[in-house]
Amino acid sequence: MIFRLLIGLIIPLLFSMNSWAESILLNSSHPQQYTVVKGDTLWDISGKFLQNPGQWPQLWKANPHVKNPHLIYPDDILVLKFNADGSPYLSKLRPHIRVKPLDEAIKTIPVASIIAFLNANRVVSKNELTNLPYVIGFADGHLVAGAGHRVYARSIINPNNNGYTIFRQGDAYIDPDTNSVLGYEGQFIARTVLQKLGDPATLLISRAKLEVRKGDRLIENKNENISLMFTPHLPDFSIEATLIGFSNGASFAGRFDITILNKGSDDGLEAGHVLTIYQHGETIRDNYSQQRNDSVPLPNEISGRLMVFRTFKKVSYALIMEANYSMSLLDKAQSF
Repeated sequence: MIFRLLIGLIIPLLFSMNSWAESILLNSSHPQQYTVVKGDTLWDISGKFLQNPGQWPQLWKANPHVKNPHLIYPDDILVLKFNADGSPYLSKLRPHIRVKPLDEAIKTIPVASIIAFLNANRVVSKNELTNLPYVIGFADGHLVAGAGHRVYARSIINPNNNGYTIFRQGDAYIDPDTNSVLGYEGQFIARTVLQKLGDPATLLISRAKLEVRKGDRLIENKNENISLMFTPHLPDFSIEATLIGFSNGASFAGRFDITILNKGSDDGLEAGHVLTIYQHGETIRDNYSQQRNDSVPLPNEISGRLMVFRTFKKVSYALIMEANYSMSLLDKAQSF
């Protein structure tokens, strides 16, 4: 009985390990070498060589002459080579000393698609919402406020700096598996500067995306080290997430749309993780079956790939990088 139990545990483990150590699959039309041009992204370049760009770290062979091999610049020449065991790798041809600034390096993904979700929108918990300062009124008798206006806020105590972001509570993110609330959308409204402490405190709106209203919440700006340089890579563990929302508010999404996943840093997800998206196979009625009212579920189909670019405890933001079909809410994203 114990032997059977051990076998039952070992076989799935070996299967999982094999799926994580997936062999590198080259694109059938891959070039032998490629010269990087301005406007390329690391994902685009990866796709020229690989069937799954998430395997980029496995393909890249660090060059000892280059301090950071993941920094690639226009005019770099990437060459596809093979090890003695037949496994492929990429290397730079004729590495040389860089005099270009870091911000000229090739980005992983189109940054313009995600910038607002990197430094503005956020996910907040119910407990955070309850304890955050909030707008109670406006100077000069305004009913709403915009850039250049002053606002009054309550519950600002012992600030660490004088910068605050105003945001508004949006929709709740619901886990479809447990029906629990994972967090709430924090919609970016404005940037402010604290002018005077007190109850209420006075803040000046320096930049506004939307009109500020009473009841809007404030969160102190933190020096978050958010990088625009991602390295797409596959998780080294098995995970399945569900697409629970899209940034455009629609029920469907396509390439370069942002999706919200019901898994986050508590589940091991990190920026750069690449997951494969599967479209639900519908259940159809079998009119030819001898069994009455027989139906059969069609298999799930790969509909694209996404890359996680920002994580919270229970929720993540990801950019859809490839789309064979349109993505739907409740589609699955998997590492296997």
